[in-house]
Amino acid sequence: MPGASGIVAPALATAVGLAGAALGLWLTGMRRRARAVVPFSAGVLLGVALFGLAPELAVELGWSASLLLFAGGYALLFLLNRRYPVCPTCAHDHDHVACSTELHGFAGPLIAAAALHSFLDGWSIATVQLAVPLGLRVAVPLAVALHKVPEGIALGGILRAAVKTRGAAMAWCTLAEGTTLAGGALGLLMAPHLGTRWITYPLGITAGWLFYLGYHAVHEEWRSRGARPAFVSALAGIAGAAAIQRGAEALFR
Repeated sequence: MPGASGIVAPALATAVGLAGAALGLWLTGMRRRARAVVPFSAGVLLGVALFGLAPELAVELGWSASLLLFAGGYALLFLLNRRYPVCPTCAHDHDHVACSTELHGFAGPLIAAAALHSFLDGWSIATVQLAVPLGLRVAVPLAVALHKVPEGIALGGILRAAVKTRGAAMAWCTLAEGTTLAGGALGLLMAPHLGTRWITYPLGITAGWLFYLGYHAVHEEWRSRGARPAFVSALAGIAGAAAIQRGAEALFR
């Protein structure tokens, strides 16, 4: 049955994303390196948005439409932040010193963005399984799985700094990454009728959303620990995410 075999690829991507999230959480437990994990994870988010999602959108829609969607996603979270503070440094009436979570406010929008992104990943993988030649049916899921690694690390690292316990962080990671499987299952049922063209629009909004979160996480680290530790770790995260995603595209093109 196509459905039974088609769900294997989204399940693999889900497992890789969860493994990446677990790695991100594990890194936060390494005392000597824990402080570098948040800006590194934020850099990975920036790398995913700039070197993963943005070029993919440009291929489908062109740069003008892609930048408009990207800016729309950023502006949406910017406006939400004015009413319901997401960025810790923007919440001037909050007692930052007494707060037990370093990136309080990040959890909700990050989970929403990761869940939407994962759902669309699952839909894309499932659609490929239905129609294209065998080579692409293997290459596309592998490429998506590779970009799930940095995405998962960023999700785990930042959520650990945004919620009170490691268990809660992993539970939210599981929920967000699990939507890959849900997207795959729904894609197998609905893709023959809807296709995949529509997913580029919410994906563009998600890219801007992730960029906002990554930028403000780095900014928070800069304010609290200084420019050097924040930017060195963030640049390492950006470079790592860019290398994995662009490398995967070159390998499977």
